Order: sequence, then C-alpha cells, then structure tokens
Amino acid sequence: MIKEAIILAGGLGTRLRSVVSDLPKCMAPVAGRPFLHFVIEQLMRQGVERFIFSLGYKHEMIEAWLKAQYSMLNIQCAIEEEPLGTGGAVKLACSMATEKNVLVLNGDTFFNIDLHQLAEFHTEQNADCTLCLKPMLNFDRYGVVELNKDHSIASFKEKSRYESGFINGGIYALNREGFLQEDLPQKFSFEKEYLELFFNKRKMFGLPQDEYFIDIGIPEDYERAQVELKMK
Repeated sequence: MIKEAIILAGGLGTRLRSVVSDLPKCMAPVAGRPFLHFVIEQLMRQGVERFIFSLGYKHEMIEAWLKAQYSMLNIQCAIEEEPLGTGGAVKLACSMATEKNVLVLNGDTFFNIDLHQLAEFHTEQNADCTLCLKPMLNFDRYGVVELNKDHSIASFKEKSRYESGFINGGIYALNREGFLQEDLPQKFSFEKEYLELFFNKRKMFGLPQDEYFIDIGIPEDYERAQVELKMK
C-alpha cells in the first residue's frame, strides 16, 4: 500500500482569474470548500497517512488553512523559493518523503482512482513510475498516452482532436528512491523532461481507471465542479 502522498499545490490559477479572485488554484472555492479539500478527503479515505504539500504562490494561505482544518494529519510543506517546474517541485518534495514508493498528484485535479489497485499494479511491475490514465471520448484539450500490450508506455502524443484515447490523469505512483538517483536539474517539467524523456529507458506503465475525473484549470470545468463535487 502507498501511504505517502505528494500534492503539487503551487499553481497560480491564471486561467481562472475571470471567475476566481487572486487565490492559488487549489484554494478556489468549490461547493463551499477549497478544491484541495476534496483531494485530501479522497486520499484519506484510501489510507494515505502522510501528506507533503509542494507549495509556492501564496503558500502562507494554504499552510494556514491546512493547520486550521487538518491539524490531526501528518503534514509537511515543501516551499519553492522560486518556481521549479513540476519536476523540480516533485524532486524537492521527494527529498522530504520517507517511503520507497509515493503517490504524486496535482492539487487542482480530482481523479477518483482506486489507490489499492494502483499500488498493487505498481509493485507487481516493479515500476519506476505508473501513470493513472483516464479513458476519454471526443476531446482536444489533452494529449494521449499509448500503451503496449503489457501496459508499458508506448508513446506520448501531443494535444489534438481525438475520438478516443487515454489521457494522463495527473496521478502517479513513483519509485522515490529511483527518481532521486536520476541526473535531473533543479528546475524541470516532470511531464516533458522526466516522463516523455525516460519512458523508453525506465520501467514506466499506465493503468487506465474509468473513474470520475475533473481538472478545474479552465472556467467551464471549474463551474462544472461546483455541481458535480457537491453531489459527491
């Protein structure tokens, strides 16, 4: 079981400025609560015991909210003094983690994965990184991840119009020890400079899970989350 999670919550929320005031994206109010609440609660229900929050923009606001709402949780915060990119943020947070394998996810995306299934698959494959993939139909906002028959990553395809495909759901089971041994810079993109550069050199797999998924990065989906997450 994976009991330690790294949540990337340093986003500026620039594309949400038209509907949300000057807040970190993960703190945008949804159904009366910061969006981050739904992410944390889902992980707690599935047995995550230790949380490392990767913070940057307005980190004091998030830290104060965590202290007020989740004082009982085992929480650490990795603060970026300057933007490090998603990869640099993961690397900094991994240096504070303690488990061999950790969960890495975005604080502005809710993907109702089965964490037990992910952890089991990741361990069985002895994977360096396992991506949670969401099957989607008729979309153009995301790129596509293609798999080989054994579920290893075959390719990453750019954003385009697709009738169907697996998208990267932004949740990863990561072999922390192996990741920290990679010769990676201080600032880099986890998606472009780790996943896309290393998938054919390391043991990287994709696990499709057809569960509820929403990314509040654009106003339309942010408004949709108000209704859907309230129902959940």
